[in-house]
Amino acid sequence: MTAQDDETPAAHRKPVGFQEIRDEVIDRIQTRVWPQGALLPTELELAAEFGCARATVNRALRELAEQGIVTRKRKGGTRVASTPVKQAKLAITVVRQTIEEMNAAYRYALVSRSLVDCPPWLQARTGIPEGGQVLHLQCMHHADNRPFQFEERWINVAAVPHVAGENFQDIGPNEWLLAEVPFSDAEICFSAVPATGTLADFLAVPAGAPLFQMERTTWFRKNPVTFVRMTFHQGYQMRTAY
Repeated sequence: MTAQDDETPAAHRKPVGFQEIRDEVIDRIQTRVWPQGALLPTELELAAEFGCARATVNRALRELAEQGIVTRKRKGGTRVASTPVKQAKLAITVVRQTIEEMNAAYRYALVSRSLVDCPPWLQARTGIPEGGQVLHLQCMHHADNRPFQFEERWINVAAVPHVAGENFQDIGPNEWLLAEVPFSDAEICFSAVPATGTLADFLAVPAGAPLFQMERTTWFRKNPVTFVRMTFHQGYQMRTAY
C-alpha cells in the first residue's frame, strides 16, 4: 500500500485507521523493506502516504514502540529496533560476545543442518502449523577450545524464508537471527538436566552430570520464529543486573 499505488482521490478514500498503518509498518519490517536500524519516514510523510491525520500515524508508531518493534527519539525520528525485545528482563545476547567478554577465544562449529517437517511436539510448543517446515541445527560454541555451549535450534522457514539459503558454516544461528530477524515476544525456560549421551559427548562431562539448560521461543507479530535449546558446560552460572 503506497501513495503511488493508490490513485483514488483523497476525498473518496476510506479513512485509514491506526491499526492498518501499524500492520503495514510491521509488514514492511518483516519483508525487510525497512531492515533493522532503518530510519522510517517522518509522521508527516506517512500521513501523506496513507491519507490520514498525523495523530493517526503517531498512535500506530507509539504502539509499535511499546511493543519494542521500533524506537523513537525526539528530533531523532523513528527507527526499526536493532534487537527488538518486548519488556525483556534478560537480554538476548550473542554467545560469541559473551565468550569474548570473558577474555577467551571463541570458536564455533556446525554439527548438523537439516530441513525437516515441523515435529508435532514443536507445533504444540510454538504454534507452527501442521505441514510447516523448520531448519533444524545443532551447533557447538567453544571458549579457549573448551566446550561452552551446545545449541539445538529449530527455525520456522515460513517466518524466515531466506534462512533456507544460509549454510551456517561460518556464523551461528544465534548471531545470524539477531542481525537478520526482528521479534516482538519471547518466552524463556530454565532447567537443570542430566547429561545424556549426546550432551555428555559434546560438553565433555560424565553421563548424568547436572547441566544448566535454557529454552527460548521467539515470535514476531504472533508468528513463531525460532525455538532453541541451549545447554551449557558444567558449572555455568547466568548473571544479570537490575
